Amino acid sequence: MNYYFITDNPEIAGYVDSCGVERIFIDLEILGKAARQGGRDTLISRHRAENIAPVKRSLNAAKLLVRVNPLNEGTPREVDAAIAAGADFLMLPMFRSADEVHRFCRFVGGRAGVIPLAETAAAIADVERLVHVEGVSEIHVGLNDLHLDLGLTFMFQTMADGTVDRVAECCRDAGIPFGVGGISSVGQGLVPGEMVLAEHRRIGSTATILARTFHQKATSLADLQAKVDFPAELAKLRAAWEELAVRTDEQIETDHQEFCKAVSQVVAKIA
Repeated sequence: MNYYFITDNPEIAGYVDSCGVERIFIDLEILGKAARQGGRDTLISRHRAENIAPVKRSLNAAKLLVRVNPLNEGTPREVDAAIAAGADFLMLPMFRSADEVHRFCRFVGGRAGVIPLAETAAAIADVERLVHVEGVSEIHVGLNDLHLDLGLTFMFQTMADGTVDRVAECCRDAGIPFGVGGISSVGQGLVPGEMVLAEHRRIGSTATILARTFHQKATSLADLQAKVDFPAELAKLRAAWEELAVRTDEQIETDHQEFCKAVSQVVAKIA
C-alpha cells in the first residue's frame, strides 16, 4: 500500500519520508474548490508552486506527487513548471471524461506519471475508457467531491454502495493500479481507519491519502511531532494491513458488511 502525506513543507516532507511514507502530495488545486467545498469540514490546502523544488530536494525515497488545477488555459504552463521543479507524478482533478485525461497526458508527454483523480459522476461513468488512456500510470478515486457530485450524504457511501467496486473491477481488468480516497489512523475517524483499510484490501487498492489524524493540521515539524506520534501511527496502519491479508473469504465478507453498517449509521446521524 502506498500512503500519501499532504504537505508542501520541506522539513515535514523529509521527516515523513524518513518514516517510510511512499509519496509526498503537494496540492496546487484551487480553481473552483472553495465553491464546491465551502462550509464543509474539509481541508483545502494553500500550497505554493515555489515549494515543489525544496520539497523534492528534501526527499530520499518518497516520490513527489503534485495535484494541479482542473484543465484550463494555463494547464500546459502548470504542467511544465511542476515537472521542471521535480514532480514525479501529476494528478488531474475534476475531469469529466477520458478525453480530458487524454489531453492532459499529451501535455505531460511522458515526462512524469499521470494519476487522474476520478471524483465526478461523469468520470466514474467513463472509467472503462479511462483505464485505456495512454500515459495514465494509475487512477485515484476522490471520495469527497464524488459524493458531493452524486448528491450523497457521506463520502464513504460510494465505497459501500458498489460504486468504487465497479471502478476497481475495471482497473483490475485493465491491469491499472488504483487508489481510493483518504484514511484516518487506527481507531480514529467517523469510520475507523482499520475498517476503511479492510475495504482497500478487499478491492485491491494500492494507494490512499493519510488524513488529518496523521498530521492534525501541523504547520511545522515541531508542531507535527508535538501533536502526533507519526511513526507509531503509521506502524499501526501497516500492521493492520498485514493482518488483513490473512483473512478468510468469510471474514472478508463479514468485515465488508460491518463497514457498510458503520457507513449507514453515520449517514443516519448526519441526515
